[in-house]
Amino acid sequence: MHLPEDQLRAGHIPADLYRQIPSGTDMRQVVIVQQAPRSYTGPIVLTLLVITGSIAVLLVIAFVAQVVAGAAVAVLSATGGIGYSISRKSSRKKEPPSLSK
Repeated sequence: MHLPEDQLRAGHIPADLYRQIPSGTDMRQVVIVQQAPRSYTGPIVLTLLVITGSIAVLLVIAFVAQVVAGAAVAVLSATGGIGYSISRKSSRKKEPPSLSK
């Protein structure tokens, strides 16, 4: 029992605390309260929740932007303001360039 925590768990009062107790105090009525060890569960869960929420917000923004862009293209193509075409490759094959020295 070298550490003060071990002494307190065993019900003994360490010497440095014993000197701080005023004289004439009934030692049977003295209660020593220790601070509980820190729990890291709360901050870790909060961090994960914030990261998950941020990712969800970004996904929603991307989805809304995609829907708005699709609607804008549909409206513009229907009103004639924009047109698009798909070009095919030509069926004629080009000869590879000749190697010259």
